[in-house]
Amino acid sequence: MPAVLLLALLVLRAEAAPAAPGFRVRLLDGKTSLDSRNLIGKKVLVLRFQASWCRPCVKESAALAQVAERYRGRGVETLAIHVQDTAADTQRFVREQKATYPVALDPKLTVGNRFGFKGTPYTVVVDRKGELVARIHGESAVTRLPKILDGLVGRLTK
Repeated sequence: MPAVLLLALLVLRAEAAPAAPGFRVRLLDGKTSLDSRNLIGKKVLVLRFQASWCRPCVKESAALAQVAERYRGRGVETLAIHVQDTAADTQRFVREQKATYPVALDPKLTVGNRFGFKGTPYTVVVDRKGELVARIHGESAVTRLPKILDGLVGRLTK
């Protein structure tokens, strides 16, 4: 019987999502920092790796803002991390796209590489346990996020 129990525990362990790497970034405002470790147990984290020069990122920016707003009150923190971008270009992007979600810079892919970044746009979702539960390469993340987030925080009741 102990062998069966051990096997059951190993199977359960194998099904767990991988732990997301911890990180700390300074937001574009230059005053605020976000430490992902402070969100574990409190919030679901959506990280959107994007850039001012990325056409799909520009195209999906308004929809990302809508998703961020829709889930903000339900325990979801959305953070855009601009990769291989300058502060001036990122500030222009935020202004022109009227981005309402927090934005940070990762010009050397320090954070992006830890999450398996392979090009913009790239979106990852980290659950409240700090586990990496979704990786979405390319466009369509904003249309796929509601289903993922509803599964993590429950359906919106209206």
